[in-house]
This record gives sequence, structure tokens and C-alpha cells, in this order.
Amino acid sequence: MCRTRTLAAPEAAATAARQSLPVFAQYREFAEAGALITYAHALADEYRQAAYYVDRIFRGTKSADLPIQQPTKFELILNLKAAKALGLTIPQSMLLRADEVIQ
Repeated sequence: MCRTRTLAAPEAAATAARQSLPVFAQYREFAEAGALITYAHALADEYRQAAYYVDRIFRGTKSADLPIQQPTKFELILNLKAAKALGLTIPQSMLLRADEVIQ
């Protein structure tokens, strides 16, 4: 996790809350800090994939021979506390699709 991103999340969420603005962000830390919605690639999966690449390189595979990979798993996190503060109702269909719902 990026320290700068972690430190920026609470400040960004607090500023948006003071202005009654919904925040849509990329990283889970923002939802935990008060953003309405985050949608991004699953970092844990990317770290696992990076470890696989490191292992292959250490075993002698040239990095140029490794395929370029794109994220395949994404996480949708909804913050109901932020929605309530903004006077918004999140549709049930979105709640069912969410990987995590912050109460």
C-alpha cells in the first residue's frame, strides 16, 4: 500500500464531505475514509502476479519473454455511511454486485 495514498485518503474524503460531494475513487483506502464508491483492480491479485514474474526472472526467464498481463479481478466497494450523509440511496442491484459494503 502506498503511504502517500493512505495519508491522502482521509483528507480528500473529509474535504469532499464538507462540500457535500460524492467521491468516486480508485483505492479501497478512500472508501474506508469516506468515499462513496471505489472501483479498482484487486491489488492482492496483482501482488501475487508480480511475485510470479519475479520468480520466473530469478529462474532465468528473460523479462522480455514474459507476457504482458492486465488485471482480471476488480473490486467494487460501496460506503453506505457516505451515501446516507449525502442523502443518496444506493440501488439494491449495486449492493448485490459490491465486493464489500461499508456500513
